[in-house]
Amino acid sequence: MSRDKASTMDADLQKVFGNPLPELYETAASPGASPALARALELRSFLALTEEQVARVRDRVHADMDPDRDMDELSADKLRFDAQWLEAALEARDGYRAALGELLRTMPPPAQQSRPVRTAQLRATATLPPSAAPAPQRAGAARARRP
Repeated sequence: MSRDKASTMDADLQKVFGNPLPELYETAASPGASPALARALELRSFLALTEEQVARVRDRVHADMDPDRDMDELSADKLRFDAQWLEAALEARDGYRAALGELLRTMPPPAQQSRPVRTAQLRATATLPPSAAPAPQRAGAARARRP
């Protein structure tokens, strides 16, 4: 996991879980850790890595377009490739941000996270009216004669 790299959603994670990131990673590594916390930190790590990729491509394009750079070094093919790379990285970033945001929005409040959820097993029974039930076929039953 990318613990050392910052992400744009770190403050949201700390707000929802109520602890700084290093403590959240410690908690996630402990037995009985919340699956939601583990998923959130995994998404955060993917987001941090993707945001680093976006920054690298951005910086490379800025360096290539520096006004002091020799114009003979410009390459339309290289810039097109960087644009495709940047588009893919931004799309991934948007996906990770959306997934992490959705996870944080749909999580129960921290006070409810530690309580086990009890579910009742309900049984549904239904009986069909006699007219809806198919007539049983009897072995050796006589067939109706045709007129």
